[in-house]
Amino acid sequence: MIQAADIREWRNRNVVDPRGHKIGLLEAIYVDTTTDEPAIATVRTGLLTRHRLAFVPLDDAILGPDYLKVFYARALVRKAPSIGMDDILPAEAEETIFKHYDMPYQPGAGGERQLARR
Repeated sequence: MIQAADIREWRNRNVVDPRGHKIGLLEAIYVDTTTDEPAIATVRTGLLTRHRLAFVPLDDAILGPDYLKVFYARALVRKAPSIGMDDILPAEAEETIFKHYDMPYQPGAGGERQLARR
């Protein structure tokens, strides 16, 4: 498992898909609030004047010498839910990220968020 402290050092490094195709640059890490383990990353994608932050799960992610390889294809990540460069993830939008990747979404018993940015 990739540790949150380790992966934060990789900000602005390339994020690639399983075939090695560049998706974008690593921007931020979101941890699962129940385990405090890295769960989702935001990847800076888009044109120079129109960047956005796309969400991608970190399950089975691998740190390489100068990249982070994720388990998901570039096309899927680029179609993923996203936010603007200066925006925050609204709590009600969390579930759409999980649905996009066919992952179960489990908020806390009191409706707490499942993700927290670190």
